[in-house]
Parts: sequence; structure tokens; C-alpha cells
Amino acid sequence: MIFYFSSTGNCRYIAEQIAGATQDSAVSMLGCLQRRELDLPDCEVLGIVSPTYAWGLPDIVDVFLRHVRIRSRYTFFLATYGTTPGNSAYFAEKYLGRPLDAKFSIRMPDNFTPWFDLSDPEKVAAENARADEKLRTVIAQIRARETGNFMQMEPPFFTCLVHRPAYDRLRKTSHFEVGETCIGCGLCAKNCPVHAIQMQNGKPVWVKQRCTMCLGCLHRCPKFAIRYGASYKHGQYRHP
Repeated sequence: MIFYFSSTGNCRYIAEQIAGATQDSAVSMLGCLQRRELDLPDCEVLGIVSPTYAWGLPDIVDVFLRHVRIRSRYTFFLATYGTTPGNSAYFAEKYLGRPLDAKFSIRMPDNFTPWFDLSDPEKVAAENARADEKLRTVIAQIRARETGNFMQMEPPFFTCLVHRPAYDRLRKTSHFEVGETCIGCGLCAKNCPVHAIQMQNGKPVWVKQRCTMCLGCLHRCPKFAIRYGASYKHGQYRHP
């Protein structure tokens, strides 16, 4: 089973491609948490596909790995990342409570557009094409049950101490703003994985101090009305 968490499609795409090539199934971690399906049958392969948030894991992946109960013969972790996969594999191993047989990473467009500019579709397409090339190599390694650390751009280990304070700062919902183009469709509130948004008087209001910071609300807004810092300059992104 290949488990993934994805807000704009990168990790879902990776998980589904691996599952299709290995005759396996891709399963949403968020869906398992919502259905409280965490005591799962043993499997031949356990794959974890996660984005990198602040040099670590999103809180949804954190919670899933801490509580899932499943055994497998071959366990791998794959991080998608924009600049570095950080210490995400370290945290995955820690929260699973078992060693990983293989660790992989694939560089993809980083949807944290407060920092990263994804407004050039040609550059985004080129980066996804390079990711597809890397993915083909990773799939071959998984099919061969290769073991080892195949991650790239890993930072020094001490940066794992930075993850939690940095993540907690970045995921403050006070960073979000709603522009005049908002049409009150409610998609942001409907799709927020942690129910941090409510519609009040026809406009989204963040009712929690922190969210997952997946930015799904920003990237899926049909009028690009949701902003976080300089994100309005850097475009929206969903994996094609």
C-alpha cells in the first residue's frame, strides 16, 4: 500500500504512479485519519509519500505515522521537495517506530508560493518533466526492492531542531488574507483538511490559530482571492 498526503497533487501523482507500476494501491493518509482506519492489514510493501514542510513533515503525516498499525516486508519513504527534503526521512522513521528499508526524494514545484515563484508555466512544466524522469528511476528501484538512502539535498542533521519552531511560525493562519475578488464559493472551507476555515457572511474566516499550511485553499481558489504574504505575485499551482 502506498500512502500519501497531498494538497495540490504532487504527492498524489507520485503515489499513484508508483502504485500503478507495482500493481499496488495508493491511499490518502487524510482519508484514513478521517475514517479512523489506522489498524490495517499486513502488506508486502508499505510506501509513505509526503511533501516536505519546513525541513520536516506536515502534521497530518506526523499524526498518521504515529498511529497507523501495519506490518510490511519492504518499507520505503519518499519526500517531494522544492529546495531540500530536510530531515523528513528521520521524522518518518521516528514516528513509524521502525527502520525504513529505502529513502527517496524527488524535486518538484514547491507550492509554498509566499517564497517560491510558480508564475512561469514553462518553468513549472520543465520541473515536472525532470521529476517524471527521476520518478522512473525510483519506480525501478522500488520494484527491485533496493535498500538504502537515495535522498538528495539533505541538510545537516542538526537542522531537525529547526523544523518544529519554523513550522509553527509558518502555519499561523494570521498570515492569510482574502481579497475583493472572493465570490464566497466556500471551496476553501470545504476542502481544508483540518477545518480551520468557516464561511461567515459569505467570506472565509480562519477559526483556528494554526492549520496544516498545505495552501490548498490558496491554490484551489477559483478567483485567486486568498493570499499569504507575497503569494499573489507567484501564481497558483496544481499538478497537471
